[in-house]
Amino acid sequence: MSWSLSSSSNHRPRVETEPVDSGIQNEHILVLVFESLKWDIHVLCQTAAVNRKLHALANRRLWRELCLYKAPRMIATLTDRAGKISGGWQALAKLLFFCGGWVSTSHFKLNPPRPGHFVNASRFSKTSGRSFLMKKCREDVLYVSDPCEHWTGDKEHDVGIYRGVFRGFTRSKTREYLIKRQVQLEDTIRCPYCGARVWSMTAGRLIPRKSAARRLGSCDDGLEYFVCLNGHMHGACWLVPLSSDEDEDDDSEEDGDNADNSDDQKHQ
Repeated sequence: MSWSLSSSSNHRPRVETEPVDSGIQNEHILVLVFESLKWDIHVLCQTAAVNRKLHALANRRLWRELCLYKAPRMIATLTDRAGKISGGWQALAKLLFFCGGWVSTSHFKLNPPRPGHFVNASRFSKTSGRSFLMKKCREDVLYVSDPCEHWTGDKEHDVGIYRGVFRGFTRSKTREYLIKRQVQLEDTIRCPYCGARVWSMTAGRLIPRKSAARRLGSCDDGLEYFVCLNGHMHGACWLVPLSSDEDEDDDSEEDGDNADNSDDQKHQ
């Protein structure tokens, strides 16, 4: 707001109000407000929808701050030397807190489709991600979530929908093999997080089915996942019923080592 003298005889100060959409004068104050709210994803989404300036501010800073607050170790691993992340911070924030749902594909039929939705909590694991990589791609870094369970009602198995993200996907072995094998990008399927085109990992013959199925609790012939140009992954599987005598050593079978909990990130 600015002050000026009136030309009237009483010389009273006149208040010139700012436009409603003038934006936030001190971004740090808004950051402090969100810190006090523990970076509530629902409040941040509502704030970003208020006007164009708040939307731009969210894209430029707030989504990044949210990701850093909720998953600091994971973000430290994923960011490049310039502090940027493939696909943008808004897409990564959505991936952290949103199950993308599923529609039927040529390799995994699901009717009716399952809509996307916010999740209450998610755990992303770099160790779990290794179970989704072929041995020749094991130098890649992939974080994968636990499957989000969707009840079917009329089938023996429920559906698990999961998601993940690669570090530096453009330089990854996975992308190199997809290109070497001349795998075509899907025509009708898009990434639910950034909208980019995707490859089917089934079509690319790059799914280690036994290790991925064991990690998901799925049948090895009942899973599929896609990876987009920005390295976001989303997939679905048929979850098998859990028994009371689960093999406690499942997590240690892959590569002969135990899960590294220091690489896990849980978001609530």
